[in-house]
Amino acid sequence: MHEQFNFAIEVLGTIAFSMSGSFAAMQKRLDPFGVLIIAFVTSVGGGTVRDLLLDIPVFWMHDLLMCSLILLTSVFSMVFKSLEKNFQVTLFIFDSFGLGLFTIIGIQKGLNAGIHPMICIALGTITGCFGGIIRDILLNRIPLIFRKEIYATACILGGSAFLLMTKYTSLSYTFIQIFTILLIVAIRTLAVKYHWQMPKFYGYDHHNSEM
Repeated sequence: MHEQFNFAIEVLGTIAFSMSGSFAAMQKRLDPFGVLIIAFVTSVGGGTVRDLLLDIPVFWMHDLLMCSLILLTSVFSMVFKSLEKNFQVTLFIFDSFGLGLFTIIGIQKGLNAGIHPMICIALGTITGCFGGIIRDILLNRIPLIFRKEIYATACILGGSAFLLMTKYTSLSYTFIQIFTILLIVAIRTLAVKYHWQMPKFYGYDHHNSEM
């Protein structure tokens, strides 16, 4: 049961980030091949970096199912775009859920490898964020993680809650996973709605702003 739920999380995360990448690419009016490439790097980018850091085989190179899932999701996104009027909202929804789902996957991979819990949070953040970073760089945008929005912080807070609940509560593991995913999505949503930002440690430079 536990393995089946972990597999479901991975599948849902792949679909969510593939949709996120596809809609971001269509915002930039890329052709179908470009949409597929952006969807692919968004879905596998974070997991690839994570697996390289853990010195284990890169997951998608031995899993045709995930590659096929990205392809099918991309095609579906391109068909669905004719019905979708608000790309920004759709991109935000799928990106937020992908962030939560992949953060859990990264933390669990770290725990299974015997990594210190604090490093596991970093691995979860990498898994959740790096696909989006690569996507935004390829689309010539400043990545969300480097902008004013709460992004990586949501992964860190959610990952910390996950580890604390697994250690200090008797709640079921599945419930903790679901709660953590929803917590990360909620933090992202509230941060955007109420304009929460990380504090900045520099002042406004009028001279540089005009350059």
